[in-house]
Amino acid sequence: MSNSPQKPDRFEQARLEKAEKIRELGFDPYGQRFDNHQAIAAVRPLCPEEAGAEGETVRIAARIMGRRKAGKLRFFDAKDATGRIQLLMSRGDMTEQQWELVSALDLGDLVGIDGKLKRTQSGEVSIFVEELTVLCKSLVQPPEKFHGAKDIEMLLRQRYIDLIYNDGVLDRMLQRSKIIDSVRQTLRGQNYVEAETPVLHSVAGGAAARPFTTHHNALDIELYLRIALELHLKRLMVGGVERVYEIGRVFRNEGIDATHNPEFTMIEIYQAYGNYETMMDLTEAIVTDAVKAISDTMVLPWGEEGEGSIDFTSPWPRRKYAELFQEAAGCAMSNTEAVKQIAQSKGIETEGKHPDVIVNDLFEELVEDSLEGPVFVIDYPASICPLTKRKQDDPNIAERFELYVKGMELANAYTELNDPKLQEELFLTQLEGQDEEDSMAKMDTDFIRALKVGMPPAGGLGIGIDRLVMLLTNSRSIRDVIYFPLLRPEGAPATGDE
Repeated sequence: MSNSPQKPDRFEQARLEKAEKIRELGFDPYGQRFDNHQAIAAVRPLCPEEAGAEGETVRIAARIMGRRKAGKLRFFDAKDATGRIQLLMSRGDMTEQQWELVSALDLGDLVGIDGKLKRTQSGEVSIFVEELTVLCKSLVQPPEKFHGAKDIEMLLRQRYIDLIYNDGVLDRMLQRSKIIDSVRQTLRGQNYVEAETPVLHSVAGGAAARPFTTHHNALDIELYLRIALELHLKRLMVGGVERVYEIGRVFRNEGIDATHNPEFTMIEIYQAYGNYETMMDLTEAIVTDAVKAISDTMVLPWGEEGEGSIDFTSPWPRRKYAELFQEAAGCAMSNTEAVKQIAQSKGIETEGKHPDVIVNDLFEELVEDSLEGPVFVIDYPASICPLTKRKQDDPNIAERFELYVKGMELANAYTELNDPKLQEELFLTQLEGQDEEDSMAKMDTDFIRALKVGMPPAGGLGIGIDRLVMLLTNSRSIRDVIYFPLLRPEGAPATGDE
């Protein structure tokens, strides 16, 4: 790939010439500090209701999104992160130098505006411009039909274009920030402490996933980007941090689809002296508070307009894994032979697989997509949950739940295992027929050492933040709620994984 600068096309060349004109007029085409500007959303309500009545002087900073001429008047549509407003510039109200500056403006330019609020005869809220300040000259022509740019590949690669020119995208991402802030507020209100734990791990533990690997040159060791936050947060519980959480990026070297991105954001939460029922109550509080942070109703839209909705009103139902399995499969999950036959009829490989692995494969096939939710699926087969405490009256069942909404797993929680000897045994257990990357049989000797010091009985919870934002903003792809989703390098051929 050449490192030489690209030659400007004719559109960029024309804009470069206008930038030079701005300099000749004595202004900086790339702007300077611009204090005390107001949000457009705060400015609009200040406009007088009566057409022609002059309102107060305001100051905004915004991007030019549209323009038109009418004799000696120039109309511009301007947009900031909070909304849009019309700018009206009259040759009679501006100095010759300022009017010349107006002629150097293009779509996409960032400008500072000082002027009076007025409502036009047609009722349009407008700023009658008294002083124009160029804050940044844009050298790029907006995409064709910029009121709705449609090239998905380009928009994902150039997210800044998507944010500027597609209505709703910036709002969705700002809602993401409100949701994350709400999660933190809920946890602060219950005395949880936020922690930061290492991204580079010597053992890829805490989840069943294939890691990304890297190399530390100075220590000459192989390391893994973390696949979970769990084991370090539990170490903090051992150390006396009784309520702890982390919101962090997690990395899994796996496929890309509508609900999976190789790097994603999750929150893991641990509460000493709690259990998985404690975590169910907390999950409901976190999600319902997040809904309230962005909506006036607990029923949110899902799908195309009028197609469907999700009712987040609590309490949410709690359904046992075994009951759901039997309803869908027509046999008990303990009926090994019947389960095997049903799995084979569904094209699921059974040869050399542990019975509980087959059960879980069949559960994913028959049950998960049908779970409209929100619904807690509780009490999983113990053998597939090696970090989970067993039920006292049935050691074959683990005190675990997963929260499903619209067939999507949103949260996963356990009554945490704190028996160091049992944990050590389970770290060494590779279930027959389970892929290595799907196994949690990865020994972390320091974690075992920490458990020997003594970890309190606890509840633990993980929530996929990106999926939560998807569900609360009616977004059908995880790429829609991540600012910069992972893409192949520009120009590289695509594969079926994308």
